[in-house]
Amino acid sequence: MRVIGGKLRGKFIHNPTDKTTRPLKDMVRESIFNILEHSKNEKIKFKNDIVLDLFSGSGSFGIECLSRGVKKVFFFENYRPSLKVLGKNIKDLKIDKDSVIKEINAYEISKENIDNEKINLIYLDPPFKDKNINKLLRKILDLKIAHKSTLIVIHRNKRFKENFIREFKVLREKKYGLSKIIFGKLLF
Repeated sequence: MRVIGGKLRGKFIHNPTDKTTRPLKDMVRESIFNILEHSKNEKIKFKNDIVLDLFSGSGSFGIECLSRGVKKVFFFENYRPSLKVLGKNIKDLKIDKDSVIKEINAYEISKENIDNEKINLIYLDPPFKDKNINKLLRKILDLKIAHKSTLIVIHRNKRFKENFIREFKVLREKKYGLSKIIFGKLLF
């Protein structure tokens, strides 16, 4: 797997060797970033943005954001094999000054463990079996770490019918193989 765009374009990203972690495929990642860079409703600036990458795995999403100029990425991962790979990727790509790795469960997010920052882009990639996505969206809303223009990108299994909290507005949904990518915002 490689970085698709930005200053790190073409650089190698290591993946965990076990089957527990499900890396985001290059084609899907490329599609997500094309939407983030070029669409009218889901566009973000990247430059100087703060990103929250929950259930980071190897960190490919956050790394792609750093390659495109974001100010900082908070990576949340608590699965040890994935953490080792994530740390290796950050070190090998020399992006450690703009990366904060939190070795905690994404559901334990707090203002303190993201340095009280307001987040511009949130990427949620929980295991497909995880049915608590609304609990996490509610927590993000209650913590007030997002703002009106914060974009949330969610990676789910295409077969799941999502019933999100009413404060989450789906802007776009795209399907790729077994995956679906949901773009949305929290309503305040």
